[in-house]
Amino acid sequence: MKKKDYISWDEYFMGIALLSANRSKDPNTQVGACIVSNDNRILSIGYNGAPRGLHDDIMKWDREGDFLNTKYAYVCHGELNAILNYRGDLTGSKIYVALFPCNECAKAIIQSGIKEVIYKDDKYADSDNVIASKKMFDICNVKYTKYESTGRKITLEL
Repeated sequence: MKKKDYISWDEYFMGIALLSANRSKDPNTQVGACIVSNDNRILSIGYNGAPRGLHDDIMKWDREGDFLNTKYAYVCHGELNAILNYRGDLTGSKIYVALFPCNECAKAIIQSGIKEVIYKDDKYADSDNVIASKKMFDICNVKYTKYESTGRKITLEL
């Protein structure tokens, strides 16, 4: 008889996205992403961080101040990193993300052919960039669904 309390695909892929977020060096916001094929194979993962070659110890991580002295000028978001980390066709795939994508990531998601976004948190729902993301997703027929937490707790000893 098979085990009965195994995790669902959604729990698994969102878990991978959330675990990936823990690689981020950002002191305020950690976002992970997991791109999955139609047959439930992980194609790529990513998290928000400095671009390759830009050492994150010398990078600014501030949220406020002059744009060039904040993280916003330099950080690649988790969704973008997951897309850029893959070297093939993402058409028809779905992406699991910790935080609803910003408008810049929405453009990359649409352009890459991803057709579904499953997100855990939408804490910036009223911001212009998330409103723009939803508008673009609606126009381009990219489905977005809030992940419904099961409340299951999984502990990893690392």
